[in-house]
Amino acid sequence: MAQTAWIFSYKIKKNVTEEQFIELTQKLHDEVISKAKGFISWEHYLQDNIWTDFVLWETEEDANNATTVGQGKEVTKNFYACIQMNTCRALISQLVKKYE
Repeated sequence: MAQTAWIFSYKIKKNVTEEQFIELTQKLHDEVISKAKGFISWEHYLQDNIWTDFVLWETEEDANNATTVGQGKEVTKNFYACIQMNTCRALISQLVKKYE
């Protein structure tokens, strides 16, 4: 099976600083996402006030299963509380070819 990426774009709430958001993301990464089966990496990108995340997984199955690993956890709630959910766009996409 091919590597699969979660690709998210969103804006954070105006009352949340970039530093606070990165700190909460690190905590979610350390406590939940990085421990999920098949996790490879998580990268943040920022253009103006739009964040884009690329979270890579070993397989599509791992990516799909990981969508629920943080449910009910305080660290997950804190992360999502920072995001303007109406701005969130999400894709789960399989790798077709990598150009280097």
